[in-house]
Parts: sequence; C-alpha cells; structure tokens
Amino acid sequence: MSFKWDGVFPAVTTAFTKEEELDLELFGKNLLAQKEAGVRGIIIGGSLGEASTITKSEKELLVKKAIEVLGADFPIIVNIAEGATRDAISLAKDAKSWGASGLMLLPPMRYKASNDEVVLYFKTVAAATDLPIILYNNPFDYKIEITLDMFSQLVDIPTIEAVKESTRDITNVTRMKNKFGDRFKILCGVDTITFEELCAGADGLVAGLVDALPAETVAIVNLVKAGKYKEAQEIYRWFLPLLEFDIDPQLVQYIKLVETYTGIGNEFVRAPRVPLSGEKRAKAIEIIEERLACRPSLPDYLHL
Repeated sequence: MSFKWDGVFPAVTTAFTKEEELDLELFGKNLLAQKEAGVRGIIIGGSLGEASTITKSEKELLVKKAIEVLGADFPIIVNIAEGATRDAISLAKDAKSWGASGLMLLPPMRYKASNDEVVLYFKTVAAATDLPIILYNNPFDYKIEITLDMFSQLVDIPTIEAVKESTRDITNVTRMKNKFGDRFKILCGVDTITFEELCAGADGLVAGLVDALPAETVAIVNLVKAGKYKEAQEIYRWFLPLLEFDIDPQLVQYIKLVETYTGIGNEFVRAPRVPLSGEKRAKAIEIIEERLACRPSLPDYLHL
C-alpha cells in the first residue's frame, strides 16, 4: 500500500475496560472520529498506546479492529520498540501479516547503543520487511539521537521514508531539509511545537492531543499548509494549554482524561499506570474545562 507521510498521524491511545482488558468498541469509536476529522493515518502501540504493557496478540487485535473500522486502504502504522533486533524483525513481519501499512521504528530499547549499532539495527530491520518505515528520533526520552550523519548512512534504504522529529530542537527541521531536501519526510512529534515546526517546513505531525481533539489538530496543519498562518495560530494559541499535557511523564493519563471530556475515550489505563488523582487531577480538569468552554469555531479546513 502506498501512502504519503504528511498531515496528521495520531499516536492513538489503547482503550481499556475497568478490568484492564481491551475495549475494542471504544477504540473503534475514537478511530472513526480521527478519520472523520481528516487524519492521514494512525499509529498503533506507541508510548501513548501503552506499548510497554500490551502484548503482541493484543497489538494484532488492535490492528485488525482498525482495519475493520477504517478500511484496508487507510494507513495503519505499527510501532516497534524492542530491545533485540530479532524481536523487532519478528514484529515487523507479524505487522505485515496482520494487514498493517507501515512501521514506526525506535532505536533499540533498554540499551544505549552506539551510533554504528543503531544504524545497523535500522538497516537490518528494514531489510526484513518491505513496509515503509518512519524512524522515531527522541533523544529526550530514549537517550539515543539519530544524528544527521546517521541519516546520511540510511539515505540508500528506500523503505526508510520519514522521521518523527522529537528532538525538541525546532531548527533540526531546517537542518534536515538543508541536508536531505525532501528525501526524509519530517513529522513533528512534540505537540507543544506543532505550529513552529510546521512553519519551519515539517510535513505533518505524529500527535498526541489529536486523540481527544482531532478536528482542531488537523485544522492547524491544513491552515498552515494553505498559508493561512494567522488562522492556524489562533487555534494553536487556544490549544497550547492542553498541548502541554503531551510533554508530561503522565501524558497517557492526561490525554485519556481529555478524551473522556470530548466523548471519545475513557480514563482506564493498565497498571503500573493509574489515573490522575488529587491536586494534579484537579488542575488538569480546571485547564480542560476552561479550554473547552471557549473552544474555537473552525473554518472549513477540509476544503482549503
């Protein structure tokens, strides 16, 4: 399946019941809201999807539910965050057999690999699959940076097509464009610099708060791409207090709380996570209710 790495790709949450089982009905409801709002694809089993606590068989169920709800022609990306190269290869092959459209690939987990080891890891996994790949560059959380020199060593791997840019350095978008042009599509991976990276030339987003507010997220991207910067900035400024939740260590709990307010999710998480409580929860609710009370009217952003 061919698709473009542009626009919005939600890193979707995994919906659970109170008993910590998959809630596939609610998961499907959220996916449908994403598609109707105009996202370009979804990413299953990322950090927001609580990847560290869901099993391979559950990932398969989530992919197959996504295909059922969204259709076989809608891009469905499976996240790979493994410690061993052979496990990453195994998951890549499984993802294709399930019907996935592409892969998001992190550097090796739980081991601070050298640059050479990371490049070899990416090349080895890419050689084992023909699915298109987006690399996840997040040294802030995962302590390994995919440098420009490392990208230079991956230019000749045709299936490595894009990067989720989460270095939190906005100028890295320009560095990538200066060195590689459009060879690697760039999707901003940090909600709080959405507008800035889009204006710097990012091709789209791998976003978090989109899980709760898909229309507003897609509107910002489409308006920027249409050159309507002022209109996009107005929505972004309204959105920013909520986007701050994306950079908190408990981003899953925060975003699931917002999902409950917009009617497309619940707060249930899988242990060791627990829902927000006490002062932190009260403050989050204050921000959510205040922002939703002045939720902006959106232009016809799907037809710009």
